[in-house]
Amino acid sequence: MIAALFHGFILAIGLIMPLGVQNFFIFSQGAARSRFSSVLPIVIVAALCDTMLILAAVSGVSIVVMNFGWMKTVLLVSGILFLLYMGFLSWRAQPDTNTNQPERPTQIGKLIAYTMMISILNPHAILDTIGVIGTSSMSYAGYDKVTFTAACVVVSWLWFFFLAVLGRFIGSKDPTGKLVLVLNKVSALVMWGAAVYLFTQLM
Repeated sequence: MIAALFHGFILAIGLIMPLGVQNFFIFSQGAARSRFSSVLPIVIVAALCDTMLILAAVSGVSIVVMNFGWMKTVLLVSGILFLLYMGFLSWRAQPDTNTNQPERPTQIGKLIAYTMMISILNPHAILDTIGVIGTSSMSYAGYDKVTFTAACVVVSWLWFFFLAVLGRFIGSKDPTGKLVLVLNKVSALVMWGAAVYLFTQLM
């Protein structure tokens, strides 16, 4: 059980820490929001989506995807289009410097919907959970498999909370919103770079 816990912990850290669409979005939202409570729904939704993907992967979805090559092709093609479009939106996004106004329900709803899209439809997240975590979990059974899965889920939650807190701290030092504008541009470049990488995988 200890080996499964350590394996899940290290594997999840290695997958979630590299620069990615989800990470940049949560960090930039932490920097853009006037209060941490405003970014909290985004963190929870992202973590819940990751949890759902991890549970699906260890429940056997990995076997299905790996046995049908066309499913991976569909994921890659849709992922490329998705990342190109999201990068376009991120590049055009402007920071909201009016931090005295509370978040409107419509704003929160849009942010939650966007978070779900970049979490569930993000091909990197899908391939990481299904292709790596799912296949790695096949070497465990019973309590060991539960421990491995729990370790991956806990790392996901802790990491997203850490990114939001870090973003909020850095954002508090930049009331002009210039940093958020730069982060939006960098986020767009990250998405487009990920799309290019997926295209090379497809070829």
